[in-house]
Amino acid sequence: MARIRAGRAADAKQRLAELGYQQGSNLAFEFIQATNTEEFARGNRELVTRGVDILIAVGAEIALKTALEATSTVPIVMLAIDYDPIALGYVTSLARPPRNLTGILLQQIELTTKRLQVVKDAFPELRAASVFWDWISADQWKAAQSAAPTLGLQLFGCDLGEQQPYDYEKALAEAPSDHRGWLFVMTSPFLFRDRVRLAQLTLQHRTASVFAFREWVDAGGLLSYGPSIIGMFRGAAEYVDRIARGARPSELPIEQPTKFEFVLNLKTAKAIDLATPTALLLRADEVIE
Repeated sequence: MARIRAGRAADAKQRLAELGYQQGSNLAFEFIQATNTEEFARGNRELVTRGVDILIAVGAEIALKTALEATSTVPIVMLAIDYDPIALGYVTSLARPPRNLTGILLQQIELTTKRLQVVKDAFPELRAASVFWDWISADQWKAAQSAAPTLGLQLFGCDLGEQQPYDYEKALAEAPSDHRGWLFVMTSPFLFRDRVRLAQLTLQHRTASVFAFREWVDAGGLLSYGPSIIGMFRGAAEYVDRIARGARPSELPIEQPTKFEFVLNLKTAKAIDLATPTALLLRADEVIE
């Protein structure tokens, strides 16, 4: 029986069911939620002690870091969403993964600058915007800071810190008034969790909002550019299947998403009185009306 651990369990569990795994029969899917470094470390140590066969390290760097600290033998399927494991030294070759590690790598840092470019191309008159970032998404904020001057953008960073829950109202109020018309939200597990709150905030303040994934747009955000989270979790489940059938992590090359979707919520655009250029509508892969 394969015993695994992951966050956002439903998408991975559904794909595993399609591959022939049933909870309580040949699969024990164990889920532990963590909100800080200590909880991540304790949770991974506990799962290794329980004897899980596979760990799935989802989202933030701390999930992977504490999983690797907890074990050098239990296979780890990495789903690196909010950081760059190559830049941080966890991975040196996608084709030849290290030790007990494999999985999926999303180049979120590069996508951060791509989102700035997408918005600037559609709204060339845009000069100033705010950015929400937290301790997990600090590298994304640095990338945005570096790219902004070349695009003619001034960004004000709203550091949300670590204290939960985040005070988004206070953070936006700290931004200069001419920066509040647009808001770029970096991605982290906590910011993703709060997508409905964030959408409500931006609608209330008539702020145009830019996000990493379509789930934010489904919740009422303006637009997103990124891969499918569901697709990535389903892909992680396929790694679990191959390892459960006997493959070693080092034999399974690390993959990267190749399909990215641009989703626009036209209903939200109308609610905040934002004129949407025809070019933007034509570029969108999906328009929510």
